[in-house]
Amino acid sequence: MLWGFCDLLDESSLRSWGSNTGIGKATALDLAKREARVILACRNKKKAEAAAFDIRRESGNNQVVFMHLDLASLKSVRSFAETFLQTEPRLDILINNAGVFGPGHTDDGFDMAFGVNHLGHFLLTNLLLERLKQCSPSRIVNVASFFQRFGNINFSLLASKKDRVLDQSPWHNLQAYCNSKLCNVLFTRELANRLDGTNVTCYSLHPGVVSTELGRSMSLWVQLLMKPFAKAFFKDSEGGSQTTLYCALQEGIESFSGRYFSDCALQEVGDKGRDDALAKKLWEVSERLSSLYNSVNSNPEAPKFI
Repeated sequence: MLWGFCDLLDESSLRSWGSNTGIGKATALDLAKREARVILACRNKKKAEAAAFDIRRESGNNQVVFMHLDLASLKSVRSFAETFLQTEPRLDILINNAGVFGPGHTDDGFDMAFGVNHLGHFLLTNLLLERLKQCSPSRIVNVASFFQRFGNINFSLLASKKDRVLDQSPWHNLQAYCNSKLCNVLFTRELANRLDGTNVTCYSLHPGVVSTELGRSMSLWVQLLMKPFAKAFFKDSEGGSQTTLYCALQEGIESFSGRYFSDCALQEVGDKGRDDALAKKLWEVSERLSSLYNSVNSNPEAPKFI
């Protein structure tokens, strides 16, 4: 079976978000060792090129390249998708791995967690969906979190276009992160409904409590407080990548498209994460906020919605 995966992935283009560090880098390294062509889509060019060099050296696979993407800018997302579709003939596995936790707003004025963790991934996935269909069987993997259970979606706030966190305290930033992780789960659920009848499947997952750079934007005292706990109880990046790789590569899970995994096993989400009406409404709002229809009109390979 392992050789089957290598043969299957030898000519593939695998996308790994947030792949210059932490879980993303560990995921990309594993895929590179399986002889996949791996595209590292990252914001920081210097770090990404260093990560690509490390992965090529350790895996012996020269088909590991960097492409610039800033998920905090919808313009950058559209630019990346256009460049990718023009230069990469295949896309077999799309891994939406990037995650931010902390204060700030995106270039488009959205709360950073909502804009990066959900809306950027939503737009990019839709812009690349036709290519995934052309290369099917293919998969989309959305890295969510256990914190989705504590998330909420304030549609009245989204109706004003911006999901702003007015109070930038650590508590409210945590709530924004939880909200964005619920969005990941709901996005995956509705995406699976829309992909029904195609040969493209999608999954969301909790990678485990992993020691990464996710909290690098938190205050220094919070980081120092968390460090001893991270060393004692958190998984390392390799351990944290296992469920992502399971969802990306495991045979026989296609019937669970739209579902949520943890520790390489199917898990239930909270009540809100199973709400199909909520998932559909989030999709419709996300279409508007990301100007998806405008992107579709300018991109002949993007999906056409009826």
